[in-house]
Amino acid sequence: MTGHEFREWQMRTEFSEVLGNRTEELQRIRDATVDAEGLISCAVLPLRDMVLFPRMVTPLFVGRETTLAALEAAHAAGETLVALAQRDAEIAEPGPEDLYPVGCETAVGRVLHMPDGSTTVLAQGRRRIQVVEFTQTQPYLRARARPIFESQQRTRETEAMMRAVLALFEKVVQLNRSLPEEAYVFAMNVDEPGWLADLITSALGVPLSDRQEMLETIDPNTRLQRLSVILGRELDVLELENRIHTRVQSEVDRSQREYYLREQMKAIQNELGEADSWTQELVQLREAVAAAHMPEEVDKKARKEIERLEQMPSMAPEVAIVRTYLDWLIELPWDKASDDNLDVRHAAQVLDEQHYGLPKAKERILEYIAVRSLSPERLRQPILCFVGPPGTGKTSLGRSIAEALGRRFVRVSLGGIRDEAEIRGHRRTYIGALPGRILQTMRRAAIVNPLFMLDEIDKLGADFRGDPAAALLEVLDPEQNHAFDDHYLDVPFDLAKVMFITTANTLGPVPSALLDRMEVIEFPGYIEEEKLAIARQFLLPRQISENGLSGERLTIPDLSVRRIIREYTWEAGVRNLEREIARVCRKIARQKAEGHRLPTRVSPASLPKYLGPPQYFQLEAEKRDEVGVATALAWTEAGGDTMPVEVILVEGKGGIQITGQVGEVMQESAQAAMSYLKSRAREWGIEAARFEKTDVHVHIPEGSIPKDGPSAGITMGTALISAFTGRPVRKEVGMTGEITLRGRVLPVGGVREKVLAAHRIGLKTVILPARNEKDLVEVPAKVRQDMDLRLVTHMDEVLAVSVRGPLRAKPEAKPRGARRKVVAPRRPRVRRAPRETRSRPG
Repeated sequence: MTGHEFREWQMRTEFSEVLGNRTEELQRIRDATVDAEGLISCAVLPLRDMVLFPRMVTPLFVGRETTLAALEAAHAAGETLVALAQRDAEIAEPGPEDLYPVGCETAVGRVLHMPDGSTTVLAQGRRRIQVVEFTQTQPYLRARARPIFESQQRTRETEAMMRAVLALFEKVVQLNRSLPEEAYVFAMNVDEPGWLADLITSALGVPLSDRQEMLETIDPNTRLQRLSVILGRELDVLELENRIHTRVQSEVDRSQREYYLREQMKAIQNELGEADSWTQELVQLREAVAAAHMPEEVDKKARKEIERLEQMPSMAPEVAIVRTYLDWLIELPWDKASDDNLDVRHAAQVLDEQHYGLPKAKERILEYIAVRSLSPERLRQPILCFVGPPGTGKTSLGRSIAEALGRRFVRVSLGGIRDEAEIRGHRRTYIGALPGRILQTMRRAAIVNPLFMLDEIDKLGADFRGDPAAALLEVLDPEQNHAFDDHYLDVPFDLAKVMFITTANTLGPVPSALLDRMEVIEFPGYIEEEKLAIARQFLLPRQISENGLSGERLTIPDLSVRRIIREYTWEAGVRNLEREIARVCRKIARQKAEGHRLPTRVSPASLPKYLGPPQYFQLEAEKRDEVGVATALAWTEAGGDTMPVEVILVEGKGGIQITGQVGEVMQESAQAAMSYLKSRAREWGIEAARFEKTDVHVHIPEGSIPKDGPSAGITMGTALISAFTGRPVRKEVGMTGEITLRGRVLPVGGVREKVLAAHRIGLKTVILPARNEKDLVEVPAKVRQDMDLRLVTHMDEVLAVSVRGPLRAKPEAKPRGARRKVVAPRRPRVRRAPRETRSRPG
C-alpha cells in the first residue's frame, strides 16, 4: 500500500468512527425559530458546485476563512445555517449577489480537522428557505430567510409518477457504474414524493443549474415531472455510452487475445528452433535493399524505414504503409540497364522494314545511334516530339526505335490527365498514396534506360489539382531529370538514361516552356503514292494473313487500292485504309468459309460489291477554260486537295460577298485581291464607275467544309481579274500563294501535298511562290518531271501564265430591262498563248 492510499484509508476510518456520534449531534440541533414576520435569521454557508437538499446528510469540505468563522459561530450558538449555492464557483469570496436566493436550512456538526490538513463538517439539510435580505457581510454573511413548506398531499398521479421515476432510476443505476445498487434500494423505501425527487436528484451527477432548479421547485408533482425528464436524458446518454464501451471492450479483448496467441506462437517457435515470421520478413527486407544497389541517399532512407519497422508491432496499422514504401524502393530499377545495339545498319534495316517513308524521324534516330557508337559515355538522351495527324505511325515508330536499339518499350497515355499527382505522385500522408505514372512505368520497365513514350501530350488538361504539363518540365529536361523528385518516394530518381519520345496531333495546346525542351519532328500526312506503297508493303500482306487467306492467290491491284484511297477513305494516316482492306478480306474469307468460289483478283469495278457505294468524291479539273473560275490548291490533314474559286458579277452597289464557310483570314485575302484589282483597273481598261454599280460574289464550293488561310489569295485575285476583264483562266493551271496589296506573292505551307493533289487530278501547270522553291525537294521526282512548276514573285507573272489573251476589259454587256444579269461577256474563242519559258527546278 502506498503512502497516499494509506492516508485515504486512515481518513475513511477516522471519519467512519466519528460519523455515528456526529449524526446524533446533528439531531440535537433544532431548527431556527421563526419570528413574528415568519422569518429566520441565520449565518450563510456558501457552497461551491453543490446544492444541499432537505434530509440529505453529506460531508462538506471547508477551506475559506469566512466559512469557517460562520461554522464555528453557529456551532457555538447551537444554531442552523442557510446553505446557498454559488452562481459562479470561481469566485473566492462570494457576496450576496453571487448566491442563489433559494437554499436549504442546514444543521452542521462541529468542525473536524483531518490528518491531511483539510477541514470537514457533516451537514444535514432541514427545509427549503428563500432569502429575504442579508443583514451582515463581515466577518461572515448572515441573512434573514423565509422557510418554504411543500404540500404532502398524494394523488394517483403522484403514485404513478413515483413509480415511473423509480423505474427509470433503476435502469440508470444498472448502467451507471458510479452509483451503487444501495442507492436504488434506499430510494425504494422513501414514501414521500418530494423526498424521493430530492434524493434521486442529489444522487445523479446532473449540472448545478438543474439541481438548483429542482431545489427551487416547490410542488412535488412538478418536481417529479422534471426529474423524469432528467432521468430519461441521462438514460439515453448512459445507453449510448454502454454501447460504445461494449464495442471498445470487445476490440480490446480481441487485440489482447491475438497478442497473447502470437506471444504463445513466438514462444513455441523459439522452442522448436524456428525464427519468427516477422523477424524473417525484416531480414529479407534488409537483403533486398542490399541487392537493389540503391544510391547512398536512397539506401540510407530505406535502412531507416526498416529500423522503424523493427520498433513497431507486426499488426500496427502503419506497418503496411512503410512496407509498401519499401517495396517501391526495392522494385525500382536503380542500376539495371539493357545494352544498346549501336549498329547503324541494323537500325536502318529495322526501321525500313517496319515503316515506309518518314525520312526525317529515321534520320534523327540513326544520327543518335551513330553518335552513341562513337561516344558510348554520352549520357544526354534526346527528347523527341513526334507531331502529326492520327494514324501516321508515331506510336508504332517508337516501338520500332526501341527494337532497333534493343531497349524495352514502355508507354504512358497522357490524354485526359488533369491532376499533377498523376505525374509526381501523392505524398505518403494520404491514404492509398502511390508514386506517379512516371515511376510506376519505370517499375514496370524494370530497367533504367527504356524507351519511354509519352503519348498524346497535347491532350493534357489542368484544373484545381494542378497542371500536369508543368510537372513534365522536370521529366523532359536533361538538365534536371537526373534527380527527378517524386512526392511519394521523396528521394531523387535518375531519369537521365531514359530516351523520352512524346507524340502530339498538334502543338497548339503544348505550353511553350515544355515545347522548348523537345526536338520536334513533324509527321506529314501520307500522300496517295505513299499510302499505296504502305498498303502494298504492309497492309495487304497483314490483312490477307490475319483473315486466313494466305494460301489463296488473292491479289488486290494498285488501281483497286487507289480507288479505296480516293473514294472510301479521307484521312492523313492509313488506319481507315487498313479497315477498308480488312472489310474486303473478311467478305472473301466468308465466301471461303461457305464453300463458294473465291475471286483471285479484286478489280476496281468490284469494290462496291464489297464496300458499298463510294463515300467520298474527288474534285476534277475544269473541262474548259472559263471566265471568273480559277483552281486553288489547299492543304488538309488528309493530304492535299484542290478547290475551284468562282466569281460572278451582278448589278448592285459595289458590295462584295464571300461564301463557302471561309474564315477571317481568307476573307481578308479576298479584300486584298479586290483592292489590288481596283489599283490596276485603269491599266486593264476597267472603268472606275463599274465597281460602284457591280456586286461581286466570290464562292468556294463544298460549303460544309470550313476553309481558311491566306494561300488562296492569288487564286481569288486571278478569278476576280478574269471576271472583270472577261478573259478566261486556263483550265490546266492550279495555283497557291498569298497576295499583298502591291501584288506580291508570299510563300505558303503544304507545298508537297498541294503539288501532289494537282498531279492527281491531272493539272499540268502549278504556280508557286518563288520562296517555296526549297520545299520542292520533298516532291517526288516523277511528279516534278510530269508537271510544269512555275515559281513567281508578282501577280503579273501569275496572270501571264494563268489568263488567256491580253488583259484588257471587254465592253460591258447592257442589262435587259430591270433584271439583274451576270456581267461576264460571251465566251471568246480560245487563242493559243505564245510559248513561254518553263523551268523545272530540282
